[in-house]
Amino acid sequence: MEPFVTHTGRTAPLRLVNVDTDMIIPKQYLKLITRTGLGEGLLIERRLLDDGMPDPEFALNQPRYEGASILIAGDNFGCGSSREQAPWALMDCGFRCVISTSFGDIFFNNCFKNGLLPVRVQPDELEQLFVHAETANDPSLTVDLEAEEIRLPGGGSISFATSPYQRRLLLDGLDEVAMTLKRDPEIAAFETRHAANRPWLLQDRTQP
Repeated sequence: MEPFVTHTGRTAPLRLVNVDTDMIIPKQYLKLITRTGLGEGLLIERRLLDDGMPDPEFALNQPRYEGASILIAGDNFGCGSSREQAPWALMDCGFRCVISTSFGDIFFNNCFKNGLLPVRVQPDELEQLFVHAETANDPSLTVDLEAEEIRLPGGGSISFATSPYQRRLLLDGLDEVAMTLKRDPEIAAFETRHAANRPWLLQDRTQP
């Protein structure tokens, strides 16, 4: 997993609330068995008109937001079912960070396990970021996970908070299994002490 320390990228606004995981990546794309290729279906039902043509009004279809890697999203982003393909699809489209006021709990936790940073901000701060994305000559931001800070190109910053454990996962580029294996020597030492102090637990119970 690629570490996330500091990221500077173009923003894209998604002024929709309660975007669930089925909207992020519809069920017909879940037959893919890899993490790549899912970007094709990202928000596809919003990106296309009824005739199958791209909707020119949808932000992700506009040249201004081409190559965006930071998504500014409405409240309760990623609610709904617990499909891990939702962060996979966002990352397959190049996104490394999603900023909103709130997230679905399972989606929020899945982001940290896959290298995508979800950032919670206050409603007035989110509106400031929406306006920046929609009107600034340079709609980019810098997200500094180590400092827990969003920095705007013209000055000014917004602070955010993450749990120490989840922040460490992203800073080190590790999932939960890999983070546990980093402590393998300590685990082995504990098992040795445990066996010495409680040898009866290791006795062969099949013997009389």
